[in-house]
Amino acid sequence: MLSIAQVAQELEEQEVPAAPGATDFSAYRTRAEKLTDLLIDSLFPRHAVEAVTRESSLVRAVELLEICLNAVLPSPERTEAVILSLLGALPEIRRQLGTDLRAAYQGDPAATSLDEVILCYPAFTAISTYRLAHVLYVRKVPLLPRLMTEYAHRLTGIDIHPGATIGDSFFIDHGTGVVIGETTTIGDNVKLYQHVTLGAKSFEVGEDGTLVKGIKRHPDIGDRVVIYSGATILGGKTRIGSGCVIGGSVWLTHSVEAGKMVLARSTVTDRPLTRDLVADPVLDSAML
Repeated sequence: MLSIAQVAQELEEQEVPAAPGATDFSAYRTRAEKLTDLLIDSLFPRHAVEAVTRESSLVRAVELLEICLNAVLPSPERTEAVILSLLGALPEIRRQLGTDLRAAYQGDPAATSLDEVILCYPAFTAISTYRLAHVLYVRKVPLLPRLMTEYAHRLTGIDIHPGATIGDSFFIDHGTGVVIGETTTIGDNVKLYQHVTLGAKSFEVGEDGTLVKGIKRHPDIGDRVVIYSGATILGGKTRIGSGCVIGGSVWLTHSVEAGKMVLARSTVTDRPLTRDLVADPVLDSAML
């Protein structure tokens, strides 16, 4: 009979030898997830899972953050600099999240209070996590910001890469299936619905056949844009101008001038229908 010890030995023999000094990432994901929860608790202590104070949450968060950073950064000095940077950014993150809260409350008639948005809206969890992780991403911290946003992705079904740049008053209604790529930029007062994708149109390949990384791949979304459910907007050169409305199920790989409404045609065509954004009951009803 095959024993557990034999199976473990066979797996050990198949293990790729780790490089000298390689980091042991066991329990790293758990620490990253707990860190995320503690940081959000420090921003909204009245809504924390456990009764906590802001200061106690921050103390525990910094302890975990130091452990996580020491595993991926080259020196204690870099770790200390990143910790101070994140702590210094928390008031601005809290301000931005205040604008996101108001956008959700004002943009959804089902929202009865700001407390309800904090406690019940998965998008707010995803956006809060993104804003924290983005600070670490900008400081070029490896792995940790991705683990944080993937934690939110698993909890909410909303996938926001920490490298995206998102302005104030951002709201995702319902949220499930939303994807926002690494080099996406989003202006202020933007509203998305479920299953929106802001993604890459194609991937450049180098001479050796590997993907070229670190280039602009995802679209730019202007201010006051509304993107309805199921819309897909692709490409690093695609720009959606301010004040646009993008209808449900639209597929876009080209830019749209400011103030336009774009609707999907009922039959297969090479381009969607673009109209000036004016009061039109026929167009309004087509969006519903």
